[in-house]
Amino acid sequence: MRPHADRVRPTAAALLCLVTACATEPTVDAAAPAPIAQEPDDPRRATVERIFAGALASTRAHATLTELCRVAPKRLSGSPGAERAVAWAADAMRAAGLENVRLEPVRVPRWERGEVERLVIVAPESAGGGELATCALGGSVATPAGGLEAEVVRVTSFEELSARASEARGRFVFFDRPMDPALADPFEAYGGAVSQRSRGPVEAARVGAVGAIVRSMTLALDDHPHTGATRYDDAFTSVPAVAISTLAAQSLAGLIATGGAVKLRLELDCRTLPDIESANVVGELRGREIPEEIVLLGAHLDAWDVGSGAHDDGAGCVHVIEAVRLLAELGLRPRRTVRVCLFMNEENGLRGGLAYRDAHLAELPRHVLALETDRGGFTPRGFGTDAPPEVFARLEASTRLLHAYGAGLLVKGGGGADISPLAEHGVVLCEYVPDAARYFDVHHAETDVIEAVHPRELALGAAAIAAFAWCAAEAQ
Repeated sequence: MRPHADRVRPTAAALLCLVTACATEPTVDAAAPAPIAQEPDDPRRATVERIFAGALASTRAHATLTELCRVAPKRLSGSPGAERAVAWAADAMRAAGLENVRLEPVRVPRWERGEVERLVIVAPESAGGGELATCALGGSVATPAGGLEAEVVRVTSFEELSARASEARGRFVFFDRPMDPALADPFEAYGGAVSQRSRGPVEAARVGAVGAIVRSMTLALDDHPHTGATRYDDAFTSVPAVAISTLAAQSLAGLIATGGAVKLRLELDCRTLPDIESANVVGELRGREIPEEIVLLGAHLDAWDVGSGAHDDGAGCVHVIEAVRLLAELGLRPRRTVRVCLFMNEENGLRGGLAYRDAHLAELPRHVLALETDRGGFTPRGFGTDAPPEVFARLEASTRLLHAYGAGLLVKGGGGADISPLAEHGVVLCEYVPDAARYFDVHHAETDVIEAVHPRELALGAAAIAAFAWCAAEAQ
């Protein structure tokens, strides 16, 4: 967690006025929900009720997400789908009533999956010819023409790989450390396993392996492989890298456990192309009194080239567009400007977040807070924030208004990848927190489609973000 002592800017201090009557209330423990007790005379309550009523009476959020998934289902940075998504986003913002809609340039990487992704069991003879459900990791290099054939060694940690380095040389390394199902927070479980995907290929290359095979980052036991970004180190030869489904991982581990040699053949034709121009898409609801002060709402527009990015992060894009549409439709023009930014290239580079920081350096001291939604379109539970204690207490008083809708939790810690570059400039970071139980079932997989998003859950999330943003932007 970042230190907060020097993080409060003059505009952030305005948040201290969110509810002056709560000045002596203690902060909320991160492990427990905020108190349910509410101030019955809070003048903001009627506005919050109007926002939720408007969201729940409309099917606009789900219809908007359906259209994004239809127009640009595969929108990885640099792809034709990403270009279509940028045009869609600008049109969607204008249709929702956002003002000053514009494209802000971002130069992004371009990686293409290709047409061939096959992982075949060559030996033992009893399993020969069987295919394992697989997909290339983002950024992977291709195999030689005709494929790559080698035996495989299974490890569950980088320490084990180091101890068995001589055994791994010339072989595939199979990283088989599952997400821990005993952890209550799926994001914590993800954090305990994802280094295999991000660092695994480098660690495999370090010991002279010919390729990396990674168990998918999901708690679900199914045959849908989950992709995601990996990275290489110029100090080592880059090796092909794939994820396999959890059922495939189970089968491969079982074969290896028999004690005989297990040989695989991998074929990939993915490639990296030169960088290309793209854009962040930005729009606003201009503040009525102090428009130079900004409440930023963000999500990422790019998505992996499997599934249609409905939850990751199409839902977030719709959350923030719909949040501002609700405010505009209800005639709720806040004192400060509410700005929406749909960032490009979160999944495999974070260049959109860095470009936003660089383009807006002069006004970052006037950003009251930045909120990101990138945990899917599931039922809202509340928000997280890295705010210092005084600001945390006032934000907690605002989220308390959302208890009736199940969204009243405020926890310590939170932000998001795209808004993280703003932290060093003193911007208070916040994060939308929905129920996470099912998120990693679809994360980066072909199952992340519009059918996985419940219309009411999506609408509730947009309403919660709209109410949270309203409170921050309207604070006296």
